[in-house]
Amino acid sequence: MTMPVELPEPEVIDVPALLASCLSGETEMICVLGPTASGKTRYAVRLAREMKRLMASTVIPSSLVEIISADSRQVYVGMDIGSGKDQEEYGEIPVHLIDIAPAGSKYNVYRYQQDFARVYADIRRRGAIPLLCGGTGLYIEAAARGYDFGKDQPTVDPALLPSRTFFIGTLVSREVRNERIDARLRDRLGHGLVEEVRGLLDSGIPAEDLIYYGLEYKFVTQYVLGILSYDEMFTLLSHAIHQFAKRQMTWFRGMERDGVTIHWVTV
Repeated sequence: MTMPVELPEPEVIDVPALLASCLSGETEMICVLGPTASGKTRYAVRLAREMKRLMASTVIPSSLVEIISADSRQVYVGMDIGSGKDQEEYGEIPVHLIDIAPAGSKYNVYRYQQDFARVYADIRRRGAIPLLCGGTGLYIEAAARGYDFGKDQPTVDPALLPSRTFFIGTLVSREVRNERIDARLRDRLGHGLVEEVRGLLDSGIPAEDLIYYGLEYKFVTQYVLGILSYDEMFTLLSHAIHQFAKRQMTWFRGMERDGVTIHWVTV
């Protein structure tokens, strides 16, 4: 019998203290991470707005808080519903590293680290506060922990990456997370996910390229091609996303074992 994994203890973030730390330079970047369907984008936007409100109510000149996406599929143009871009959720908050690569291409973590370093430098140069948000563990490590690619791919100079990041994790139980995943999947399927995949195929992107991206694009492509029935597609995809979220959480707990302090919050 598998024992349930004990969840970390949730905290309440002292937003004024965090803002002061960012403005003093003690904290160079905030990172909001979490498994899929844990509410991390919603929390990141709420945090950005709260920090802006605090700055506007003081003598401190108001500074922007800008979000940098750390999602391996939201980089692709036209892959909107399946990757969960939900760009309307950001509202007035600037967001970077979404829609920067053509669908069908093979973007990778090495390119992400380079793109992140460029965007991060620009945000800091303008006096804004960078807020990294996403669930792709390797992208987060590349940006916030200076992931080293070894001899074959030169790594971005660590001096160009943040060395003092405040990590916040969005916490949700496995049961609630899986319920949210299934509800969100039904919503996406009911609001154009199948049509999005058909459109990508009709645009000339080979089926194997969409399948390469995994999860929604893999299983919905197989449904569109007639390989899977609708019910088979939903069942297999739901299970795959559940397992993906579990792996994400395992990655983040591994970061903690490696010495990273993550301040977990409930959303």
